[in-house]
Amino acid sequence: MDDQIRLAAFEWLEKQTIIHGDVLPRDLLETGFLFNGHKITLLGAKGIWKPKLMTFPLSITTISNGPYSDSFTNEGFLKYKYRGHDPNHPDNQGLRGMISLQKPLIYFHSIIKGKYLATWPVYIIKDNKYDLVFTVAVDDIKVVNKELEQVNEDATYYRRSYLTSNIQTRVHQRSFRERVLIAYQNQCALCKLKHIELLDAAHIIADKEDSGDPIVQNGLALCKIHHAAFDNNFIGINPDYVIKIRTDLLNETDGPMLRYGIQSLNNSRLILPADKRNWPDKTRLEIRFSAFLKAG
Repeated sequence: MDDQIRLAAFEWLEKQTIIHGDVLPRDLLETGFLFNGHKITLLGAKGIWKPKLMTFPLSITTISNGPYSDSFTNEGFLKYKYRGHDPNHPDNQGLRGMISLQKPLIYFHSIIKGKYLATWPVYIIKDNKYDLVFTVAVDDIKVVNKELEQVNEDATYYRRSYLTSNIQTRVHQRSFRERVLIAYQNQCALCKLKHIELLDAAHIIADKEDSGDPIVQNGLALCKIHHAAFDNNFIGINPDYVIKIRTDLLNETDGPMLRYGIQSLNNSRLILPADKRNWPDKTRLEIRFSAFLKAG
């Protein structure tokens, strides 16, 4: 029964991420899905979550700024704190039992209040009773399904280390996106498009550069076409929040997308967040606008 529910949960999550992306709202996860007429919820009030119909936990959750300080090892694996300080708490015993059984779990990491990055399958690979911590590894479900008869332990170790370490990058990226879109009320700052599936959080200064911090003041909510145009210096935004279109584009003749979607924006003003504290940083805009002018 446990294995059947896990597979059903993975399939359900796959469908939800196609619809919503890999950041899912808490109410959706708490509602869950029906399995043989029984409601299966994917998370609840406790970080180690086991639906009533199951024998072993289905998911583990990290809450940002929560009571447990989950972190990562030097090898990139997740260090997941015990529930409380009793190694024999039923929730801790449940996770401990997953080590020998090698049953997969779902890992949720809160991005902002009420939204969670979903990752699966994850495995409990170590138990440290002294530090009250489990070691957790992410794996590729496609690879796992192929390794039924012969397992290369070295390949498995390095694959899991790489996949697990990527969680940190994904958390930062998704957190930046969610905070920027909320600041701009889920609309493009250039054209007001409100379909969240078509919106990105664009960096003013790229995250790999100096001053490329993942903060709202270094971000813009842009639809995908305007994000690409901004990244390629077709569109610039000066420190006074005025939108400029590259001169050669203004002189081109093309279809309605160029005319109405890009050329018509020239000299219009950026749509700014309601909270002035979230307005784009003028110093970063000046640096980026200088690059735009050079490109033109």
